[in-house]
Amino acid sequence: MASEKVLTIKSDNFEELVLNSPVPVLVDFWANWCGPCRIIGPTIDELAEEYDGRFKIGKVNVDEENELAIKFNIMSIPTMIAFKDGNQVERVIGARSKKDLKELLDKYI
Repeated sequence: MASEKVLTIKSDNFEELVLNSPVPVLVDFWANWCGPCRIIGPTIDELAEEYDGRFKIGKVNVDEENELAIKFNIMSIPTMIAFKDGNQVERVIGARSKKDLKELLDKYI
């Protein structure tokens, strides 16, 4: 079951939810057909719950939001991009362990 804390990010709310966020944001670019994306999905949900209030976590479905995928030069999925103060600060390509993702998030809190 997907976490209610995971934001659905689209072109029309990207600026509000990501660029203007008062806390850092991790954006997961994914697709339903992507095996590694489905594997890390529960981890993304857990992190959204654990980091609630300190870090926003959202997902961009690249099939539905092609414009955002092109804008951020997404060539492989999953790709996770961390944003802080409206700027891209780190990019991770491919599935990662929960430990690795927590280390990434902790750097920007």
